[in-house]
Amino acid sequence: MGWGHLFFNFSGRVNRAKFWIAVVIFAAIHVLMAILDYATEQSVVFQALNGMLSIVIVICSIAVGVKRLHDRNKSGWYLLLFYFLPGVLAALSVLIGEFVEDANIIATVLALLAFALIVWALVELGCLRGTVGVNQYGPDPIAPTTVPPVRLPT
Repeated sequence: MGWGHLFFNFSGRVNRAKFWIAVVIFAAIHVLMAILDYATEQSVVFQALNGMLSIVIVICSIAVGVKRLHDRNKSGWYLLLFYFLPGVLAALSVLIGEFVEDANIIATVLALLAFALIVWALVELGCLRGTVGVNQYGPDPIAPTTVPPVRLPT
């Protein structure tokens, strides 16, 4: 599997190692962009470039996440639960905590729910082994593709 398939294709399966390689690449890009943002003193051209690159990274992270869920024999729709819902819950937590009086408990519960979903996503995508053998999404990415020939004693 090439880099293009890893980052831009939504079908197939990837193992934990390729998932973590993608995570490290995404993190390195974000760190580099933050350094360049500071160095360019937040120029408008850089902000536009950073926005376009962020869109590409989001698409790539969705592709990698879908393939990782496929390896776990789960639908890619789980990414709504893992990527989208924690952000919504965290935003609601901040808004409720800021604008609703005496709602600190509700804001805290929402923040804890967001955190629990993030931990579940981390365990599901990054820690648990994929299904062994072929599943409905394709062959096992870490299974040998060819069986070595058996040598009989002569």
